[in-house]
Amino acid sequence: MGTVFSIAVRDPGPDTPAALRRIAERLHRIDAVFSTYRPDSEISRLDRGELALADCDPEVRTVLDACREVAAETDGYFTERPGGRLDPSGWVKGWAVEEAARLLHAAGTRQFCVNGGGDVQTAGGPWRIGIAHPGQPDRLSAVLAGHGLAVATSGTAERGAHILDPHTGRTAHGLASLTLVAAPGTGIARTDAWATAAFAMGPDRALAWAARRPGVEALAVLPDGSKRWTSGLPGHLPPSGPADWQPTVAS
Repeated sequence: MGTVFSIAVRDPGPDTPAALRRIAERLHRIDAVFSTYRPDSEISRLDRGELALADCDPEVRTVLDACREVAAETDGYFTERPGGRLDPSGWVKGWAVEEAARLLHAAGTRQFCVNGGGDVQTAGGPWRIGIAHPGQPDRLSAVLAGHGLAVATSGTAERGAHILDPHTGRTAHGLASLTLVAAPGTGIARTDAWATAAFAMGPDRALAWAARRPGVEALAVLPDGSKRWTSGLPGHLPPSGPADWQPTVAS
């Protein structure tokens, strides 16, 4: 999927090594089916019309259905066809993280953190999660803390300006990064897809949308480096975090 996965386990047991091997196999299988970087993947072949949906792995239909659910939840700011090309990566990367978390949980671990390209799912805790600054890679925009969190960031730091506004077809430029943190139970797949959509919305619409979504908080970093956030985000800061964070958007 053109990214790096890392896993930290605080309570390894006898089944953990086998679980890690299963995770590696599962991630390679997801990559083989869904990677847009591979011309032989099922998604690439489906996009080119060389493969019918009915002939794809059943998970392809499941993923595309999930993408359409997120599109409805975000007023069309999420799409599995950015720029007209079939590319459900906005769902798949977070879903792959969820799959890794599921396999760890099945192996009996209850204290772990899975990071897939900056999209993080934790279990147990507390965990501290650093949010990279989009314009200064040696700095952090914030540090979040909590138990069982899903944290996803969309932005320009790794791949430049690459997220399109599906309504205009143009590259979204109103934000440098947009981080969503979701309460336990939401899952990183949906959180990551929401973050992609919220980035495309721009700062005002994104923060207002997140403020209306129960259990979701947002941190927006603008191109000039200034920050805005939803009213509940300071609740996710560690005790040693900045004391001057105040809400800047009404619900």
